[in-house]
Amino acid sequence: MTKITLNITGMYCAACSARIEKQLSKQAGIRSVNVNIASERATIEFNNNEISLSDIISVIQKTGYGASLRQETNPAKEKEMRQREMNRLRGDLIVSALFGFPFVVAMIAGFSGVGHLKFLHNEYLQLTLATLIQFIPGRRFYVNAFKALKTKGCNMDVLVAMGTTAAYLLSIYYVASGAVNEGVAGMKSLYFESSSLIITFVLIGKYLELSAKRQTSDAVKKLMKLQPDTANVLNNGKEEVVATGDIKIADRLIVRPGERIPTDGYIQKGDSSVDESMLTGESAPVDKTAGSKVIGGTINKFGTFIMIAERAQGDTFLSSIVKTVEEAQGSKAPVQKTADTVSGYFVPSVIALALLTLLAHALFGKDTETAILNAVSTLVIACPCALGLATPLAVMVGTGRAAKLGILVKGGEYLEMASKITSMVFDKTGTVTEGEIAVTDVISADNDRLLKLAALAEQGSEHPVGKALHDAGEHLLSGNDTVENFVAVPGQGIAVDINSVRVIVGTQSFLEANNVKSDIYINDIVRLKQQGKTVVLLAENGAIQGVAALADTLRRNVRESVAELCDMGVKVSLMTGDNEQTAKSIAAKAGIEHVFYELLPEDKVAQIKNMQGNREIVAMVGDGINDAPALATSDVGIAIGSGTDIAMESAGIVIVSSNINKIPTAIRLSKLTMKVVRQNLLWAFGYNIIGIPFAAAGLLNPIIAGAAMALSSLSVVANSLLIAKKTV
Repeated sequence: MTKITLNITGMYCAACSARIEKQLSKQAGIRSVNVNIASERATIEFNNNEISLSDIISVIQKTGYGASLRQETNPAKEKEMRQREMNRLRGDLIVSALFGFPFVVAMIAGFSGVGHLKFLHNEYLQLTLATLIQFIPGRRFYVNAFKALKTKGCNMDVLVAMGTTAAYLLSIYYVASGAVNEGVAGMKSLYFESSSLIITFVLIGKYLELSAKRQTSDAVKKLMKLQPDTANVLNNGKEEVVATGDIKIADRLIVRPGERIPTDGYIQKGDSSVDESMLTGESAPVDKTAGSKVIGGTINKFGTFIMIAERAQGDTFLSSIVKTVEEAQGSKAPVQKTADTVSGYFVPSVIALALLTLLAHALFGKDTETAILNAVSTLVIACPCALGLATPLAVMVGTGRAAKLGILVKGGEYLEMASKITSMVFDKTGTVTEGEIAVTDVISADNDRLLKLAALAEQGSEHPVGKALHDAGEHLLSGNDTVENFVAVPGQGIAVDINSVRVIVGTQSFLEANNVKSDIYINDIVRLKQQGKTVVLLAENGAIQGVAALADTLRRNVRESVAELCDMGVKVSLMTGDNEQTAKSIAAKAGIEHVFYELLPEDKVAQIKNMQGNREIVAMVGDGINDAPALATSDVGIAIGSGTDIAMESAGIVIVSSNINKIPTAIRLSKLTMKVVRQNLLWAFGYNIIGIPFAAAGLLNPIIAGAAMALSSLSVVANSLLIAKKTV
């Protein structure tokens, strides 16, 4: 099975995208098709043994649209292609506005009684101007309408072509038959201005709409600009400037202050602070030393360092983010299915209604002229553009805004589902907690001495507890101490001579087995264990010296994030494989009421399914390999960016940084986006429900109908763009 993304040109309304989907779905070998009018892309999954890429492109072209493989279109070429389309539309608009302006002046002059402009009402002048508009800028509507009808489809171009042609031909009939009479305010009974100004208003709407749609892809453009064009490669001690696309894995790169890091890798030599804000949303620079991971596209703020490249350009973290955002912006939210279904029947229904309007007014109205104009108004006002743009534009802006905040939403379906979450389940280790054990309490007559002895005893230890003890007291070491006769008992502790004094570090039972009494600290030991902490005792020369407690500490902002989620009405739970005491202790610190402990990965899946069985919309937050099944089972999987690749692949939403406070932000943003989608759909449906009856009843001038049609699309676009501005 092959999956491709195509750039599509020539789409102007929901009927266009629906027609492409319909034509492709008929072809053998096509498994799924998703055409997004807002992003102007098609994502197609097909069996290349049954149908080829060239066949797919040919089908789209025969349907009346342009298509090219996105992977073969570099950003500069794509920008040039889109600019050409914008220039063509701008050219048509200028011609239409230039030749249409005299009609506006004629109407103003007629109503204001300016006699010396009466020549503008001359039927032959108006015929000439209207013909130029109808067949130069208006040609695009005929071409697109013909392509649509050829494939048994209907779209906005069919409505505009039919409406303007009717007004244009009616006026020609009056000129040819000599039946032109003086109308209101000295104006002739012609309707060239209707056909001309309708085309002008539609083109104005299209141009502003296209301009606004370009803004929705700003997030991707900004991400792509993060990648520097060149890198400084160290080759046999000499520095060479190469294109970032030519960087190879294991290349040694030198990065100076102020430069963008060219690719993913780790620092071999040197240290610095790196600004990762454009990728993670975190404003504070991150300190980096030898061995630290660095991300391509981030900015080196201070020191010069040498790094080792671990990924080629197309496989970097930045590349994966760009790909994820693009795919999300091209996806469809489930709510869009309603609009797509309606759009499929909308245009044929409007044409039928216009014919009924024509017949009804002709049979029961005053004259044929009025009947035709009312039918024209019905055709023109019923443009399905707003309906087609309502959902995809909001999704594009919402996912783009999320990317800027360091939140990757992998598709419109996840964005919609996140707005409905009723229950959120957190994994413990590495999600609610930092995932690394650390010393939290020291109880001794001399805390510094206890930490120093523990750090000396645990030098070189790879055990998490031993490493944490060493890290806690490392700053107290002088380098003048002797450490010898090291003995370790797995799972119990160690014994070692420090400056010829025997030191024992380990569990209570280990010290008691070595005849060390711990009675004086027994209350502290019990209290610390009740808090879910690991307790380590230290003895010197057979006498207890004190107690150290270690625990996996809470992530920053966890308690605040849980409180925010609860305020939203989300039920928050903790799931962990740890014991009851530890699980409840961590949950209490995080402010989480519901706790599930001693769970295997399959137990977590079962618990989530149980919640879903109770009609809960469940989100799972995790970071490890063992979380992947639960992430995939939940309605919305949310992975913490510091987690494993498997967890991130299983999730629908990825928090790029380790900041758990981004989760409530993601929920609020999803709710805002879906609110805008509902507003857009309400406006789009409401506009047609109100406007079409007015037009059919003869209460709407065709020119006003054309202006209203353009305004409806622009209102949807403007409302969608507000997502990028509102506080979340």
